[in-house]
Amino acid sequence: KEAERRQAIIKAVIRSLAQERARQGMSRNALAAKAGISQSVVSRLESGVSLNPTIDSMLRIADALSVDPEIFSW
Repeated sequence: KEAERRQAIIKAVIRSLAQERARQGMSRNALAAKAGISQSVVSRLESGVSLNPTIDSMLRIADALSVDPEIFSW
């Protein structure tokens, strides 16, 4: 039950970040470069292949998108 809740929260946060990336007109490659992470990490997260992101990766993505890290305070 807790694992399902965690996955749902992660999916929602990733979906929000992906929507913000698209709203800003930023490609996955551009986001990855700005965040200092690999493009495959961004792609795997947004496509749902990887739902176990590191806090560091998520904070780098949020920072690259100028999103308040409070998005992670569930």
